[in-house]
Amino acid sequence: MSNQTQEALLLLEDGTTFRGTALGKIGTHGGEICFNTGMTGYQEIYTDPSYFGQVVVNTNAHIGNYGVLLDTEEESNSVKISGMICNSFSPIHSRNVADSSLQEYFEKAGIVGISDVDTRQLVRIIRERGAMNCIISSEILNPEELMVELKKLPSMEGLELSSVVSTKEPYFVGNEDAKYRVAVMDYGTKKSILNNFATRDCYSKVFPAKTPVEEVLAWNPDGFFISNGPGDPAAMEYAVETVKELIDTGKPLFGICLGHQLLAEASGISTYKMHHGHRGLNHPVQNLITGLCEITSQNHGFAVNADEIKSHPNVEVTHVNLNDKTIEGIRRTDKPAFSVQYHPEAAPGPHDSRYLFDQFVELLSKETVEA
Repeated sequence: MSNQTQEALLLLEDGTTFRGTALGKIGTHGGEICFNTGMTGYQEIYTDPSYFGQVVVNTNAHIGNYGVLLDTEEESNSVKISGMICNSFSPIHSRNVADSSLQEYFEKAGIVGISDVDTRQLVRIIRERGAMNCIISSEILNPEELMVELKKLPSMEGLELSSVVSTKEPYFVGNEDAKYRVAVMDYGTKKSILNNFATRDCYSKVFPAKTPVEEVLAWNPDGFFISNGPGDPAAMEYAVETVKELIDTGKPLFGICLGHQLLAEASGISTYKMHHGHRGLNHPVQNLITGLCEITSQNHGFAVNADEIKSHPNVEVTHVNLNDKTIEGIRRTDKPAFSVQYHPEAAPGPHDSRYLFDQFVELLSKETVEA
């Protein structure tokens, strides 16, 4: 059932309003607004736990045209976004292998959205004024009334969300007889990341966010993966302490996105909330070790403090963003630990950065040989 004739209202924290057409569930919902510049992979975006608590603006002009595929194009077991905004929304789809339309998918997931919005104007506002909360409603069409609901939403800064999206029970991915055992700290991990480990002869045990380190070590892993996830890394003292203890074991450690920020925090380097973050499939990053550039997939609203790295005796920068020079990768010089801010698994793409999984496996290989 389509809602393509029902009016909806988008209200930003600064009072800016956009009127459009309702999509998904009829209702009222909000969160921090952000935009993603990817031209494909909308289902992967919506199911990425890192987007929990956020309303996504899809800058691609046409959304929904290829429908959805259950499981194979989902990065988690449910839709994680708080709402969706787009220009042109298609209630029908043309891909004959799709399981359903995006409209049906959103209705079942309870996602409130709005289409027929000038997303170019909206993105310009976000780029100029920064990330802020917003609310979408297809029930409350009066801006004053809707602002009352918007003011009830918490700020993303200082918000701890990883324990909300993390698995409640440990689970395994890969072949039990694989060569390497990787302990995954699940702060909002993606299926594509776990699949990249599985295809590299790794057997992963995925642990809930607040699992005691003793329990992780009792499984006797060869190395550790610190996952991506939502929220403010500075509000995750429990995770920072965990990462510190895992680093101290001397076993290989690899972090992605939030995991990158947690490695920095665990090393005594602070993080900060960005003006509007990086989200999309086309961000240029330079590998300072090789000198090569890679086009990367990104999704983050926090970053690592560059000035503090300069004076740190045991941390060096490995990757930088070529658009704004923010830190995209670090490594410890005293331990086999490294991380990147972007997403090398990059489903649906680009795949320029998948070599990072190979580098981690190479560290695991050294660990098992020495053991």
